[in-house]
Amino acid sequence: MMRTENSDAIVVGSGPNGLAAAIRLAQAGMPVTVFEASDTPGGGVRSADLLFPGVTHDICSSVYPMAVCSPFFRTLPLQQYGVEWVNPPLAAAHPLDDGSAAVLETSLPATAASLGDDGEAYIRMVGPLVERWQDLLDDSFAPLHFPEHPFLLARFGLMGLQPAATLARSRLRTVAARALFAGLAAHSMLPLEFIGTSAPALVLAMAAHVASWPFVRGGAQNLTTALVRFLETLGGKVVTGHRVDSLDPFAAARLVLLDVTPRQLLTIAGDRLSHTYRTKLARFRYGMGSFKIDWVLDQPVPWIAEACRRAGTVHVGGTLEEIIASEASSWDGNPTHKPFVLFSQPSLFDPSRTVSGKHIAWGYCHVPSGYSGDVTESIEAQVERFAPGFKRAILARHVMSPADLERHNANLIGGDIGAGAPILSQLFLKPTASLYKTTIPGVFLCSASTPPAAGVHGMCGFFAAETALAWAKSN
Repeated sequence: MMRTENSDAIVVGSGPNGLAAAIRLAQAGMPVTVFEASDTPGGGVRSADLLFPGVTHDICSSVYPMAVCSPFFRTLPLQQYGVEWVNPPLAAAHPLDDGSAAVLETSLPATAASLGDDGEAYIRMVGPLVERWQDLLDDSFAPLHFPEHPFLLARFGLMGLQPAATLARSRLRTVAARALFAGLAAHSMLPLEFIGTSAPALVLAMAAHVASWPFVRGGAQNLTTALVRFLETLGGKVVTGHRVDSLDPFAAARLVLLDVTPRQLLTIAGDRLSHTYRTKLARFRYGMGSFKIDWVLDQPVPWIAEACRRAGTVHVGGTLEEIIASEASSWDGNPTHKPFVLFSQPSLFDPSRTVSGKHIAWGYCHVPSGYSGDVTESIEAQVERFAPGFKRAILARHVMSPADLERHNANLIGGDIGAGAPILSQLFLKPTASLYKTTIPGVFLCSASTPPAAGVHGMCGFFAAETALAWAKSN
C-alpha cells in the first residue's frame, strides 16, 4: 500500500531527474516521498554484478561529463556522500583504419595539436565556448527563455543548430578531425544530416575540456546512492518496489511530479488529462533504440592505436561518412552491419569494478526503435576491426536488446535512452508547449522528455520542481 499522509509532494521515478526534483522540493521545505517501481533506485543510473560476483557493470549510463558540469548537481555535496570521480587520461579516442586515433583530451591545446592541420579550426569552434562554459551551460541547460548571455548563446546556436555532417565538412578538412566530430555528434541519436546534431558534439567537446568525461568510482550506482542519501538528510525518502499505475493514491498530495515519458503519463493519468493534451502527448516521437553488450574480458582491449588504451570512451565507427551512413540507416529502420559503437572500458581506470585478472567493457549501437534482431556479431566485429584479438579476450557477455532495456527501465520506450527523439519540433517545446505542466492541477512532468535535454545532469527535474513550487505558491 502506498501511503502519502506525510508527504506534501510525491515524485514517481528515482532516476536522476526524479531525484533532482525531489531534492529541490525538499530544499524548499516540502516533505517528499519518491516511489520507484524497481527494487533498486536509480533508473538509468544503476550498477549490478551481471556476469561474475564482484564484477560491477553499469547497466545503462556510465560516463558523466554532464553530471560534473550540471548547474544543479554542482551545488550538491555529492562527494560527501561517496561520489568519487575517476578521470581517464583521455576523455575519448576515435580509432581509424590506418592504426591512428583522433583524441579528445582534457587540454584544449593538446587536442588541437593532435588534430594537425585542423587544430586551429577546432580551437575556433570550441575555444570561445570553453572560455565561458559556465555561462553557456546556465543559459542552454534551461527551458526556452531570454538568455542572460544572448551573444554567447547565439554564437553557440549558429553552429549547434547546423547538421553535424554540414559543420564537419565546412569547418574541418582532415579525416581524423571529421571522424572525431562525427563520433561526438552521434550521441544525439539522430542522423547527422539533421538540424541540431552539431550541438551535442560541441557541448561534449567543451565538457571534456572543462571537466573530462569521468566515471563514478565503484559504479554508477554510487551516484544514485549519494543523491538518495542527500535527499534523506533533507527529510525526503525513497520507497522502492512500488509501481505506480494511477494517480488515485496521491489525491492528498499537494504536488505530484512524474519522472516518466509521455506514453506512461497517458497510462497513469488517462482521462484526467484534457483531450487536447492527450492528443499532443500521443504525437510525441520516440527515437532510435539501443542494443547494448557488457563484456568480461581476460585482458584489456588490444587496441591497435595506443591512444585508445588511455581513453575511458572509444568511438568505434570509422570515418565521418561511415558514421553518417550508420546512423541514417538505423533511423530509417535498417540496422547496418557496420554500426557506430559507443564503447567504454572503465576497469582500466577503476580497478574496484572487477576482480584480479578480469576487465570489463561495454558497448552499444543505435538500432531501429523496438528492434528485435541481434547485432552482437556486428558490434563485436567493429571492435575487432580496430582491436584484433578482442573476441578471443571475451570470457562472458551480457546482452540487452531494446526490449530488455525497456523491461529494465520503463522510460526507455523501444530502447530509446533519450526519452524522445531530439528532432527540431521537440528540441525546445517538449513534450508539448506547456513543458513540465500537465492539464491536471498540481501534476507535473520531470523526466528527460522535458527540457533541456537527455543526459545525467538533473536539470529536467530541477526546472520541473521550480515550476511546481511556483505553482504551489500561487495556488
